[in-house]
Amino acid sequence: MSSNGKKRKRPQPYETQFPVELFLNSLPSSKADFGRLIAVVSIAAAVAVACNFVATSFSQPPKPFCDTTSDPDGSPFDYCEPCPENGECYDGKLKCIDGYRKHVNLCVRDGDVDKAAMKLSKWVEVRLCEAYAQLLCSGTGKCWVSKDELFNELDNYNLGDNHRVDESIYAPAKQRAIQNIHSLLETKRDDYGIEEFKCPELLVNHYKPLSCVVQQWLIKHALLSMLTFLSLVGCIFIANRVYQRHHLSVRAEHLYHEVCEILEEKPLESRRVNGECEPWIVASWLRDHLLSPKERKDPLLWRKVEELIQEDSRIDQYPKLLKGESKVVWEWQVEGSLGSSEKRKKTDGNTPELKKSMNSCSTVHRRVHAG
Repeated sequence: MSSNGKKRKRPQPYETQFPVELFLNSLPSSKADFGRLIAVVSIAAAVAVACNFVATSFSQPPKPFCDTTSDPDGSPFDYCEPCPENGECYDGKLKCIDGYRKHVNLCVRDGDVDKAAMKLSKWVEVRLCEAYAQLLCSGTGKCWVSKDELFNELDNYNLGDNHRVDESIYAPAKQRAIQNIHSLLETKRDDYGIEEFKCPELLVNHYKPLSCVVQQWLIKHALLSMLTFLSLVGCIFIANRVYQRHHLSVRAEHLYHEVCEILEEKPLESRRVNGECEPWIVASWLRDHLLSPKERKDPLLWRKVEELIQEDSRIDQYPKLLKGESKVVWEWQVEGSLGSSEKRKKTDGNTPELKKSMNSCSTVHRRVHAG
């Protein structure tokens, strides 16, 4: 018994129960499983770091702002935030200047102030440019306006009910409007050092009425305008004269053909009544018979007809004494003209009233006795 007890082995220590081989066997055996393990460990570490950063940020109080009057180079930015642009910082607090509003740790432009400033600057532009345009067109108005006068007009403009700007933003809007005006209008200083404003020459042209623009253009181009006007009048005059001459020629030729037809029918009428009717016609009677009262006032028309009659060899004209007064008569000298027989066939029984009245013997006799 004692020998068997001596031979019994001692229990092995803890390390011998979990040897290194067992730990190595628990690791991933493939590269893919090992990559997944690395990824899981990395994600876990990143989440831990992010949580630690968030917890630290929320647990620390926000940094105060550095005073505006402090030296930026010597300011301990580790313990305070630098004062942003367009802001004023005192006792660690941020206050934005007029026309700007706080947004997180910055000062951004106020939209309401911008709108009001644009409205005021536009009114100033219209006011100055219209006054200058009136001065250029009619001689009444202003060219330069002082800064004090402009400020007073802006204040009076803001008092109106239709275009009043909120009092809380009027001061910064007015200041910003003045900045816009400086970049838009021309500026100078008078003898007393007071700043004055004027509408630029290129901008004032947009505020001139159309009548003023036309008038100034005509004055500037007076010689060209006069030449153009004279040329236009000359063209109209020449075109009118050409039209009148053409109309006169056409009317004279028409009257000439009517005279020829009447004179050609006259001998035929005389033979039909056995010579009781004279074969001639007094030229003045024919003129008064064919022309209207308005056409008789233009002697050039009948003179043109007489020229055509003189050039016609078929018509003879000679003076004849009628009741003691010499008259010029026209007489057809050709027994038959080309196509006269055909013309008589067509017009037989259908002679126009004008030709009938002039060719009737009774009409001629009445004129002779009345003459």
